[in-house]
Amino acid sequence: MEEMQKALERVIRNVFGTDVKVELSRPDAQFGDYATNAALQLAGRLKRNPREVAGELAAKLSEELGDRVREVSIAGPGFVNITLSDSVLIGQALAATASKPQNYKGQVVVTEYSDPNPFKVLHAGHLYTSVVGFAISNLVEAAGGEIHRVNFGGDVGLHVGKTMWAILKELGGEHPEKLADIPEGQRAEWMAKCYVAGTNAYEDDEPAKAEIVELNKRVYQLFASNDHDSPFAQIYWTCREWSYDYFNAFYARIGTPFEKYYPESEVADLGLKTVREQLEKGVFKDSDGAVVFEGEPYGLHTRVFINSHNIPTYEAKDVGLIMHKWQDYHFKKSVIITGNEQEQYMAVVLKAVEQFAPEMAAATSHLTHGIVKLKGGVKMSSRKGNILRAVDVLDVAHQANKKATGRDDEQAVLGAVKYAFLKNRIGADILYDPEESVSLEGNSGPYLQYAHARARSILTKAEGAERNIADLDEAERQLARKIGEYPEVLQKAVNELLPHHICTYLYELAQEFNRFYEKSKVIGDPRQATRLKLVELYASTLKDGLNLLGISAPDKM
Repeated sequence: MEEMQKALERVIRNVFGTDVKVELSRPDAQFGDYATNAALQLAGRLKRNPREVAGELAAKLSEELGDRVREVSIAGPGFVNITLSDSVLIGQALAATASKPQNYKGQVVVTEYSDPNPFKVLHAGHLYTSVVGFAISNLVEAAGGEIHRVNFGGDVGLHVGKTMWAILKELGGEHPEKLADIPEGQRAEWMAKCYVAGTNAYEDDEPAKAEIVELNKRVYQLFASNDHDSPFAQIYWTCREWSYDYFNAFYARIGTPFEKYYPESEVADLGLKTVREQLEKGVFKDSDGAVVFEGEPYGLHTRVFINSHNIPTYEAKDVGLIMHKWQDYHFKKSVIITGNEQEQYMAVVLKAVEQFAPEMAAATSHLTHGIVKLKGGVKMSSRKGNILRAVDVLDVAHQANKKATGRDDEQAVLGAVKYAFLKNRIGADILYDPEESVSLEGNSGPYLQYAHARARSILTKAEGAERNIADLDEAERQLARKIGEYPEVLQKAVNELLPHHICTYLYELAQEFNRFYEKSKVIGDPRQATRLKLVELYASTLKDGLNLLGISAPDKM
């Protein structure tokens, strides 16, 4: 496409003596391989009839491109349609998976996502952002970036104080030896129930609230004093380790590894120190014993960065996190992925950072997503204990898959859930339909996995046979055309950091292959060599796209 755009711009400059930024689109196949409205743009500027301009442009472009095009025609009020030659289409198809964007070549990029808090359970939002964050990281990596996937979580803070309060009640005091009575497979759920109990006590019981506030301070003191030995410390560190074990097991299950965890305890001191330093320089303000950033002059709102107990809030910890990431990676770009509810919060944090470290703020992008709900479900809350857990989503997908296929296939289930999340544009709420996600007949992950397995089966049956393309019939042409679109789609997905463009393309590609296969016998046909090569290119493109999405492309299903 880029070569075609440059040729068009060159013709326009030579013939009409002006520069126009040419935009090409992919029309329906009956109209050609590319289309442009450049003649309409020129006509307005030159005050000439659009079709006359289009005719002159088409003639000169056909002359410029020579045997690279089959036809350059005009349509409607002045659109120029370009039909490529078979040799160009074949070349595009052959280079489909080799041609990668270069947006991030040589750049260090940090992606931060998932961000679960120890002492709490992973919910559906963590699953969603883990899947999306991994796919976005893959897009950056495919475009030449040096990617670093990191995770951030609150191992200190009020939620820990709430959970520790309930844990101590469950243990009958500071008795770390009693933790051995909690079965290994139930530890995460046990801590989640303690968090709910602690939250309810904090909201409904004033004496309990006061105790929780003091426990919150004690947790911070563990780090200040490097205490790992007191009974209270042993309970805290053991339960924190349980949380990380639980997180790691789940990330391994879904195939989303992280290079580094940033616990809040690790970044809090730097955040606190930085905010204090910038308070003296006027970036932050004193407010009734707390330290705030006044966002109103920037169209935002005021937020507390250090509370009246001299404890850093989430805001100060995020300041510390940004600075730690900068120190560790000196990133060209940092991408943070969270739920929509964090949008205004993060805008204030980044605006505050902009006042004293503008290069860090400018290099940081914040992407947000909606809430994950089961079909027919409502928003749930971990505070109330009716959370939609990450494992709940996988469990209902397993049930739906077993009902549909009679098999318990983790590979298909993960493909179903990931694709169901990724095919939607990031930002809106996600309504997850288990039955739809596992279907082998619709726009689903298993459908694409099966499509790849089917193509590989054809190739296996003709293993060792010649695969070579010389020319194309019409059905072959349409499949080659669709395969050749892949680099353009990948470029768009990278430009916008939106994986759903890949999903849409892969589904359309699989549909195009089905139309081709209905019309075109492959094995045993006189055109076998050409068609086998097209099947090979199709399978490779499908696999490349699925891999970018973090979805396996099995050879058999």
